[in-house]
Amino acid sequence: MDYSSLENGWDVSVIICAYTENRWADLVEAVKSLQHQSQKPYEIILSIDHNPPLYQRAREYFPLEIQVIQNSEPKGLSGARNSGIAVSKGNIIAFFDDDAIAEFSWLEKLCKPYQDSRVLGTGGMIIPLWNSPKPSWFPEEFNWVVGCTYRGFVEIPSPVRNLIGCNMSFRNALFEQVGLFRSGVGRIGALPYGCEETELCIRANQQFPDSLFMHEPSARVLHRVPDGRATFRYFCSRCYAEGISKAQVTQLVGGRDGLSSERTYTTRTLPKGIFQGFRDALLKGDRHGLGRALAILVGLGFTTLGYLVGKLLLLTLHEKTMEFSLRRQTSYDTLRK
Repeated sequence: MDYSSLENGWDVSVIICAYTENRWADLVEAVKSLQHQSQKPYEIILSIDHNPPLYQRAREYFPLEIQVIQNSEPKGLSGARNSGIAVSKGNIIAFFDDDAIAEFSWLEKLCKPYQDSRVLGTGGMIIPLWNSPKPSWFPEEFNWVVGCTYRGFVEIPSPVRNLIGCNMSFRNALFEQVGLFRSGVGRIGALPYGCEETELCIRANQQFPDSLFMHEPSARVLHRVPDGRATFRYFCSRCYAEGISKAQVTQLVGGRDGLSSERTYTTRTLPKGIFQGFRDALLKGDRHGLGRALAILVGLGFTTLGYLVGKLLLLTLHEKTMEFSLRRQTSYDTLRK
């Protein structure tokens, strides 16, 4: 896929998805950060995920230039994003979280890679903004647990397999070519599943292998981390849910592409993190280094467990579907006799 360069300018539709009134103050600040960009968005679309009171409150609070819509698809982040895409008019569509804050030049820098006509989408740096001090045991290699850029991710402008949902953009025409976000994959409300953008990026790369998704680290946003996501319990549950989500993705796009980045992550990034944790504990006297090393092992264990459970569930579902189809065919053949 080779699009014309957008070097001479672009119209960017920014979509924010929201599902709860509990983050109202964060949502207001997120919108404000988008309204004060060095490059103004063409439009800001607020997609409310099956929450009528939040929809009404947003309609009444935000000015008319903020387009507030309801998710017309099944409940979940994928559906809310797709509903936003359906009404967007920009040639670039950016996605932004309702608990994030964009730096002044975020949108301008996020769009810079589109000067290359091979680029299908772009993403940037996501920095955790902890509500309370970051837990001493929390390893930065697992920043993805709280929706942020993790240690081991590329640190210079580079092609990547997939983008991260809080800070990403795509050419609008891409969705016409490869389809929308899959509604059966990804987060639903507070349930900590994910990978909907991973599946979309891999699907696009498989269809257009010469195209690129670019990471631009200078396009920076802050992502709030509430106290509820700073617990060891949430850490384990999010890792487990990620494993299940990865099983779904590999079912859809295959194991080679679906786990390509994860192989590097588990064989290089995590061993380095474990070594660093033990080194900090033994040589620097950092007693929390041991905790970070152990958290890496626990996180990997729960993610692997979730992946295996997910594969088993998908296998069971496939067998039941095949059995049901066989029974229907047998009944049909009996009726024809």
